[in-house]
Amino acid sequence: MPAKVLIVDDEQEVVRLLEVILTRAGFAIAKAYSGRECLSLLTRENPDVILLDIMMPGMTGLEVMEALRTIYGSVSMPPVIFLTAKGGMESMIEGLQAGAYKYLVKPTSREKLIEIVKSALEFSETKKRPPLEPDWM
Repeated sequence: MPAKVLIVDDEQEVVRLLEVILTRAGFAIAKAYSGRECLSLLTRENPDVILLDIMMPGMTGLEVMEALRTIYGSVSMPPVIFLTAKGGMESMIEGLQAGAYKYLVKPTSREKLIEIVKSALEFSETKKRPPLEPDWM
């Protein structure tokens, strides 16, 4: 079963483009066009990775990130990759401090996007594994 990526962006053209790129790379896709829609889809879609825009009307990506941390609590939250037109070091630091796995600025290459999504999945898998038993035990 392919890993599922939830794409969250208010621009339909961006969502369509990301869907094509990631589907061709072998991922299953779920789509949301707002922060609230993203939050309402979590239980049903159970995404492995979330691609999240920051600048959206109604609820920003940073507000969605805060809600995700509350929803998932101590349970392992899927990695969140901010994919946004909002560049600049200050914005990047803010996104990473909010808990994002990575921060990408639009436009980004297809290869880089796929590489980062795969990396996020690997990172997520390592968090799910039990710790190794030390040699001295």
